[in-house]
Amino acid sequence: MAIESDKLRDRLDRATAHLDPPYAVVDLTAFDANSAALADRAAGKPLRLASKSVRSRELIGRALARPGWRGVMAFTLPEAIWLVRAGVSDDVLVAYPSADRAALAELAADPTLAAAITLMIDGTGQLDFIDAVRAPGQRAELRLCLDLDASWRPLRGVHVGVRRSPVHSARAAGALAATVAGRAGFRLVGLMSYEAQIAGLGDAPPGRTLLAGAIRLAQRGSYRELLARRGAAVAAVREHADLEFVNGGGTGSVAATSADPAVTEVTAGSGLYGPTLFDAYRAWRPTPAAFFACAVVRRPTPELATVLGGGWIASGQAADSRLPRPWLPAGLKLVATEGAGEVQTPLSGAAAATLRVGDRVWFRHAKAGELCERVNELHLVEGDAIVATVPTYRGEGHAFL
Repeated sequence: MAIESDKLRDRLDRATAHLDPPYAVVDLTAFDANSAALADRAAGKPLRLASKSVRSRELIGRALARPGWRGVMAFTLPEAIWLVRAGVSDDVLVAYPSADRAALAELAADPTLAAAITLMIDGTGQLDFIDAVRAPGQRAELRLCLDLDASWRPLRGVHVGVRRSPVHSARAAGALAATVAGRAGFRLVGLMSYEAQIAGLGDAPPGRTLLAGAIRLAQRGSYRELLARRGAAVAAVREHADLEFVNGGGTGSVAATSADPAVTEVTAGSGLYGPTLFDAYRAWRPTPAAFFACAVVRRPTPELATVLGGGWIASGQAADSRLPRPWLPAGLKLVATEGAGEVQTPLSGAAAATLRVGDRVWFRHAKAGELCERVNELHLVEGDAIVATVPTYRGEGHAFL
């Protein structure tokens, strides 16, 4: 492992020797290998790419061009409109309900956009909002997807998973589908349920054996319950709508979700970059493909090396798991009293003593696409050379959230 780490560090250092940190790179060999591995795990069901986990048009297009990938799951409606107009995809599902008046008005006024983009709903309030935004008399059909809450509620008052849709039961899903069927200007074409407690929660947290056991137990119970409930919900919705797709899962549950007979497609995205959160999964761990480099600028003690910047913290519950991880050279760690700093990050560990001013330290981000909110471009590396430099969403002037 140490030899492989040294080889990777050497490759990245050689490829980027002419650049001044901070900057970010994507190893295309690892990216493509992760893309193929995810497609294999989907067992023939198409993968819908979660754009929030990639946030670069060129790399989204690269993944979609590979076997097994079809369509995009966008995180905002303005982003979806941009992706369609840019020719990235003509099949974009917006993962969250939108209250963006300008974007909704643009969607409703353009038949090409309306045919390519599917909006997410979980209640009639969203339908009312859309109708209030549309121009008078404008009732061209808008494509809708129903968000079925996938959280597990084994006991009264116990909630396992994220808090998303209020639609939890098959009965509630059927009732909302019936309401949509009776509303002019809307067509229900999809159902989505994201089992975050399975797809987004690692079942092998390092050094926490008891917690790992509890997570696995909960995930098994949740999967069995969702398998039955999602199937029932799909059947209830199909009584009122001709569904084109049933979407589920994420990188952490591709194999399990694809095994659900009710699901027709699986979402994935983070596994293309392989951020540190996925190091805590047993079933499959992507090859790390995305990195950012910071430069050593001082040596406060013989045992410490300090880099400029480094505090690129991920969203979510405030915890060590959201901190970036110094990755190369191997054997570095953050200093507990300072963590990853806004303008400087001191590093300890055996490798710190070997670093000199000007050396690069390679970090991995905790979450996938959020790395791209820190840089304008990604340098794409093959072997020991940069073969292309492509813009991130930020580099193209877009900050959708």
